[in-house]
Amino acid sequence: MKIELQKIKVKDVYDGYKDSNEEGVVGYGGKLDIRPKFQREFVYKDAQRNAVIDTIRKEFPLNVMYWSVVKDDDGNIVGYEILDGQQRTISFCQYLQGDFSINNKYFHSLTNDERAQIENYDLYIYICDGTDSEKLEWFRTINIAGEKLTDQELRNAVYAGPWLTDAKRHFSKTGCAAYGLAEKYMNGSPIRQDYLQSALKWISDGNIEEYMSRNQFNENASELWQYFQTVIAWIQTLFPNYRKEMKGVEWGELYNKYHSYKYDAQKMEEAIVRLMQDEDVTAKKGIYAFLLGGDERNLNIRAFTDNMKREAYERQRGICSICKEHFEIDEMEADHITPWSQGGKTISENCQMLCQNCNRQKSDK
Repeated sequence: MKIELQKIKVKDVYDGYKDSNEEGVVGYGGKLDIRPKFQREFVYKDAQRNAVIDTIRKEFPLNVMYWSVVKDDDGNIVGYEILDGQQRTISFCQYLQGDFSINNKYFHSLTNDERAQIENYDLYIYICDGTDSEKLEWFRTINIAGEKLTDQELRNAVYAGPWLTDAKRHFSKTGCAAYGLAEKYMNGSPIRQDYLQSALKWISDGNIEEYMSRNQFNENASELWQYFQTVIAWIQTLFPNYRKEMKGVEWGELYNKYHSYKYDAQKMEEAIVRLMQDEDVTAKKGIYAFLLGGDERNLNIRAFTDNMKREAYERQRGICSICKEHFEIDEMEADHITPWSQGGKTISENCQMLCQNCNRQKSDK
């Protein structure tokens, strides 16, 4: 891992500056990838942006920035990518370009010496040259200031390439295809890479970095996009009646586990209607995972209250309903006499107190 500190002038970074909106931002004679395609858009507020220019004009030190070396297949340096400092860089480039004014003064309306002072301001930049895993670990370590990057934005900075560019076209652009297809099933924002991260987590079973590394130089992300479309089609076929509780479910994980099973969509709908009305089911979003896999823990069945437990304990005089031994109340646990799965409700009349050992053995059966 090689990290070198360099001083680079503002005017040199601004040289060749071009902002193509969601198609990306470049500078430094076209050699610096300031913002890769479809990465999140400019997020600094006016006060933050103006503070960057004020810092430069007062010759105060601007926080150090970090660039990563980009090499070709022969190991030759062909450019750089900003790892940290994107918002600051765009701020002073926009000012020099005349996109905004400060105190009604645009850059072009400053005096010659004022413009020269800004252009010749020295930026302190650490340039990182290392393996993908080294850069990712380093980037996570230094991502401690400014507008925080998400985990997926960190990965995007490291695993840039033709595959990622194509993946972002589907998952990261405002109004992208993934958003149009699955917005009502997904949490988060495409431009903050939430959609891309979810799709990657699902297809890779959580091994996102391994998947991105393996596909980094592929020409397209068609495998990921086709997989995502298959997951959404599976949801819509199995659960055609949309409910707001379907938003944010980890659908890809459920698809990976259960897509080969056969389910009756009509019976599933009848069960959903019943469970949505069941006051004991406190995690309505978990209904879908429960119906697919049968694990009641997804439903977060309403627990007996302390009053219900005390009533049952006094009714039993502290005697465990199974082993018939006496215990203190804090040595016992509440249990459904008639199991919830058999229609038993979480009410006082259906509560019994069992010692911890008996309750554990009963749960394991």
